[in-house]
Amino acid sequence: MLRNLSLSILILFTAGCKHKAEKAASREEKPPNIVLIFTDDQGYQDVGVFGANDIPTPHLDQMASDGIKLTSFYAAQAVCSASRAGLLTGCYPNRIGIHNAFMPDSKIGLNPSETTIAEMLRTKGYATGIFGKWHLGDHPDFLPTKQGFDEYFGIPYSNDMWPFHPQQGPVFNFGPLPLYENETIIDTLTNQSQLTTEITERSVDFINRNKDRPFFLYVPHPQPHVPLFVSDKFRGKSGRGLYGDVIMEIDWSVGEILNALKTNNLDENTVVIFTSDNGPWLSYGNHAGSALPFREGKGTAWEGGHREPFILRYPEGLKGGRTIDAAVMAIDILPTIAAITGSKLPEAVIDGKSVWELLKGDSKKSPQEAYYFYYRVNELHGVRYGNWKLYFPHNYRTMKGQQPGKDGLPGDYVYLDLNEIELYDLSEDAGETINVAAEYPEVVEEIEQLADSMRKKLGDSLKDMEGTDNRPAGSIE
Repeated sequence: MLRNLSLSILILFTAGCKHKAEKAASREEKPPNIVLIFTDDQGYQDVGVFGANDIPTPHLDQMASDGIKLTSFYAAQAVCSASRAGLLTGCYPNRIGIHNAFMPDSKIGLNPSETTIAEMLRTKGYATGIFGKWHLGDHPDFLPTKQGFDEYFGIPYSNDMWPFHPQQGPVFNFGPLPLYENETIIDTLTNQSQLTTEITERSVDFINRNKDRPFFLYVPHPQPHVPLFVSDKFRGKSGRGLYGDVIMEIDWSVGEILNALKTNNLDENTVVIFTSDNGPWLSYGNHAGSALPFREGKGTAWEGGHREPFILRYPEGLKGGRTIDAAVMAIDILPTIAAITGSKLPEAVIDGKSVWELLKGDSKKSPQEAYYFYYRVNELHGVRYGNWKLYFPHNYRTMKGQQPGKDGLPGDYVYLDLNEIELYDLSEDAGETINVAAEYPEVVEEIEQLADSMRKKLGDSLKDMEGTDNRPAGSIE
């Protein structure tokens, strides 16, 4: 009897080893899929697990429970085009000549010589698709199909823009918005209420069609950027008005994508990332999100402009149910994906570093010594160094003391000058309310030296400095 029991144990052990070996071999044959979901103008506190108690986000909350939540994740810049450039290339946007948000019919775009995540993964045999907002150049030479994507469905710039949009004044001019399929305009939109649903359906179809090969699915939702649109199935369902309804529909979209992965037996071996491009557009009041507990919002270097909700789920590669507070920036996504998939990094210099060891729990610190917060045309506004955040003198906008907008119309910002260096200890003062620069002159000096080193490479127009390592954006004569 003992012999039979030992034999049974041996058989079970052998079977277990064989299953693990087969799973490892399968992973080697088919590297993990990558799904990157990227919203527009969503605030830090606009997801349940990040503090929203008036917007149900069950799918994102479950994704965080199954995966990893980063509480100090930063957008590459606090504005649309620049933020996307940093995410897709692993570079500070100003390194590659991308500043601010491109208007329609722009003569510049992401230089095709830059390597995007899509191009990097396509060399590994990945199918690549983008469904949503591009905003890195609407000229045919700069469209996603010229930047590594096999498929594209969506809009070329923000949902409040079109070729005759005025440069100043309210953005609510409901003109036709071009809707692309690959390089062809297939429709013009005057009502976007079904766009989130269409993007989701296209994303699910992409997963279904590519289930037998590795794929990179990029879903940059145009919402919740104003003007807000939501389908009837979510209208009036949240506790935060139209804005909350929009977030609920985005959460539904995440759920549909996760379900498609599960239905195709892909959920274990797929990396799913959810985050946003910058903080909320605060002048729009009840049509804007919440950056609380952080200061300010979109278009500023303050924490509310850059710090974003971030959730990553990868059951086969990472233990879930964890929260990481170490600083990470969107520029680190490309090298991290390269590490996960065994891809070759771009030949040109990038700024991001892989945070794979941090995500696995093998390290407690960010691999970056510091993060640099540029805005406008190459102005260095701030630096994150450990738990410290230092700001250099600059001009910034605020809604403090102003009447916010309502129901789709913006309020007016006031512009203030920061005249002296300010330093904040984010571990004690996440809201950046107490300037401690005078108490820690040695910290200020250390960060200033780091900033000077970066200025030599990337420049700083606030000090009339040109960098030595900048590369030009793509341009059309």
